[in-house]
Amino acid sequence: MLNCNGIIADLAIDQRGAMKKMMEKYQDKATMEDIVAFKRLVSQELTPYASSILLDPEYGLSAAKQKDPESGLLLAYEKTGYDASIRGRLPDILTDWSVHRLKAAGADACKFLLYYDIDENLEINNQKQALIERIGSECKAEEIPFFLELVSYDSAGRTTDSIDYARVKPHKVNDTMKIFSERIYHVDVLKVEVPVNMNFVEGYAKGSIAYTKKEAARHYMEQSQATDLPFVFLSAGVSTALFFDTLRFAKDAGSSFNGVLCGRATWAEGVKVFIQKGKEATIKWLRTQGKKNIEELNAVLAATATPVI
Repeated sequence: MLNCNGIIADLAIDQRGAMKKMMEKYQDKATMEDIVAFKRLVSQELTPYASSILLDPEYGLSAAKQKDPESGLLLAYEKTGYDASIRGRLPDILTDWSVHRLKAAGADACKFLLYYDIDENLEINNQKQALIERIGSECKAEEIPFFLELVSYDSAGRTTDSIDYARVKPHKVNDTMKIFSERIYHVDVLKVEVPVNMNFVEGYAKGSIAYTKKEAARHYMEQSQATDLPFVFLSAGVSTALFFDTLRFAKDAGSSFNGVLCGRATWAEGVKVFIQKGKEATIKWLRTQGKKNIEELNAVLAATATPVI
C-alpha cells in the first residue's frame, strides 16, 4: 500500500456515475462496456507506477485482474452518488457486497465515501456516524484496512465552488476529520479534501480572494493537527497543474499529509481519446501523457508528502 519512499501514491478510478458523465461529453450514451474497458486500460498501463489502485466492484473487477502484481488493490464499498430528493446526502453500501466479500475478491483495503457537513442536522449526522461505526467494525473483524473518504458540502445551500463556501470550507473539512479520527470508527486512513479552495487563495486566485497565503497555510497546519491518522488528498477533479501546485503549497505550509489517492488529475484527459479514437489510441496516450502525469505526480509526492511511519 506504500511506495518505496513510504508514501501512499494510490491511483483512483472507482468513478461510476462521474465516469458515465465524463464519457457522455463525447458521445450520446456511455455503456457499461465502455466504462469497464477504460478502467481495464488505466489499470493495465498505470498501476506499474502506483502503490495501489482504487476500483469499484461494479465495473472494476476485471480491471483489478489487469493491475501490476506489485500494486495493491482497494475496493469501494459505497453505492455511487446519493438521492438528491432526500435531505442530507445519505450514503448507502452496495447491497450485494460486504467487507468479507470485498476481501475475498482480492481487496487489500476497503474504501467508503461519505458526504458530510458538520453543520448538518444532528439526526442526519448521527445516522452517518452509526453507518461508519458498522463499516469500521466490519473492517476490524476482517482485519482489512479501512480508508474513509470525506467530502464536504453545505446543507445551507452554498455551492462548493463559491467564495462564500470557500470561507467556511476549512471548518467543515478539518472539524469533520477530528470526528472520524476517533477510535470508535476504526478508520486506518483518511482520504480528504485540501482545507481551502486554492482558486480563492492569494497568488492563485484569478478574481476574488477568500484567504491570504498566510491564512491558507494556517488552515493546512490545522488540518494536520486535526488527526493522528495517516491522511491523503483527493484531487477533486482539478487540473493536473493546480493539483501539483496544491501539494507544493501544502508542504510549504507544514502539512504532514502522507500522499494521495487521486485519479482524474492523472487519466481524465484520456477519456476523450478513448471515446473519440478508440483502444489503441488510448493505450498510446496512457503510455505517454498518462505515464508522464503519474511520474510527475510521484516526483512531487517525493518532495512534499510525509512518509507513513
